[in-house]
Amino acid sequence: MNLIHKSNDDNQFDSLVLSEPPSLAEFKKGDPFMRNLVAGILGAVIAACAYPVSAGTLDDVKAKGILTCGTNPATAGFSVPDNDGKWTGFVVDYCRAVAAAILGDATKVKFIPLNAKDRFTALQSGEIDILAHNATWTSSRDTSLGIIFAGVYFYDGQGFMVRKSENIQSAKGLDGASICVSQGTTAELNLADYFRINGMTYSAVGFADEEAVIKAYEEGRCDVFSADTSSLNAARIRMAKPDENVVLPEIISKEPLGPAVRQGDDHWLNIAKWTLNVMLAAEEFGITSKNVDEMKNSDDPNIRRLLGVEGSFGKDVGLGETWSQDIIKQVGNYSDIFERSIGKESPLKIERGVNALWNAGGLQYAPPIR
Repeated sequence: MNLIHKSNDDNQFDSLVLSEPPSLAEFKKGDPFMRNLVAGILGAVIAACAYPVSAGTLDDVKAKGILTCGTNPATAGFSVPDNDGKWTGFVVDYCRAVAAAILGDATKVKFIPLNAKDRFTALQSGEIDILAHNATWTSSRDTSLGIIFAGVYFYDGQGFMVRKSENIQSAKGLDGASICVSQGTTAELNLADYFRINGMTYSAVGFADEEAVIKAYEEGRCDVFSADTSSLNAARIRMAKPDENVVLPEIISKEPLGPAVRQGDDHWLNIAKWTLNVMLAAEEFGITSKNVDEMKNSDDPNIRRLLGVEGSFGKDVGLGETWSQDIIKQVGNYSDIFERSIGKESPLKIERGVNALWNAGGLQYAPPIR
C-alpha cells in the first residue's frame, strides 16, 4: 500500500496514513509531495542526530580556558606534585595531552588531588572534567557509577611487597598475614579472592589514601603492602630504606588502568579516547615532538591522516585541524611519556612488557584512523 496524504483547501498537510510500507519502486514513482515530505522528515531526523547534539564538557572546558584533571597525588612516576606544586608523571602527561588537543596549550590544566574513595564522586559531580588516577577499568565501574572508561593507558596487575628480613619468596607464604591496602580500590576484592582461592587467611588494614598505607607499612603496622605493582615500585623508591623491601613475583589480578569520563557525553568520550590513540599511533609511525613538522610531508597516507594533512580527522573529532600535531609537539608520543616518567629514563625503570606496541609483542595499539 502507498502512503496517503490528506490536505485541506489551503493545500496544507493534515494527516498521514501508512497501511504498509511502500516498495522502493512505488516510492520512486509516487506522489512528489510525499517524496519531498519523507525526504524532509529524514533530513530533520539526521540533523537532530548530528554530532554534537548539545553543549557538553568540551564547551565547558573551552569556556573556562582550562582542563580540570583529577589524579592521585602520591604515585611517583604517574602523578605527583613537587615542592613548588608542579605536577609530573605518566598520567599527568596524558591530561596535558588532552589540554593540548582542546586548548592548543598543554599547560592549561588544573590538577585536583583525590584519594581512591573520592575520585569517582568528584567525576560524577562535575568537580573534574576527566579522571586520570590509575583507576582500574571494571564492569561495575563502567555500568553502575555513571562513568565510562576511555581506554587503557597502562596494563598492570596487583602484587605484594614484603620485608626482605622475613625471607618470604612467594605470595603462597602469606597465610595469616596482616596486609595494608588502600580503601575504595580493586585491591580489597582481589585480596579476598586470592586468599579464598588458595585456602589462606589474612587480615586487611585499610587506609583512605596511599600515603597512609605506605606510612603504616614502613612503621610495621602490617606485614605486607598490597597494590598494583606499578604503585608498589613507585612507593618502594620513596621509602626511607627501599633496599630492605622486595616485591614478590606473583601477579594476582588484571588491572587495566585508564582515563574515565562521565557517561552521556559521547563527544567528550571520543576526545579522551582519541587523545590516547593519537599518542599510540604517533609512536607506531615514528612521529615525535622533534620530527612532527617534517613528517607532515610524508607520503604515507596513515601519517598524513593522523596529522590532519589529509582527511577529516580533526573535523570528525570536533577539534581543529592541528589538534593531533599539538599533542605530539607539546607532550610527545606514547613512548615519550612512558620512558621519561616510569620507564628506562626514570628512577622506576619499568619495562614496557605488555605495554609495548602490538608490533613489539605488547597489547597497545590505536584503531585505524580512516
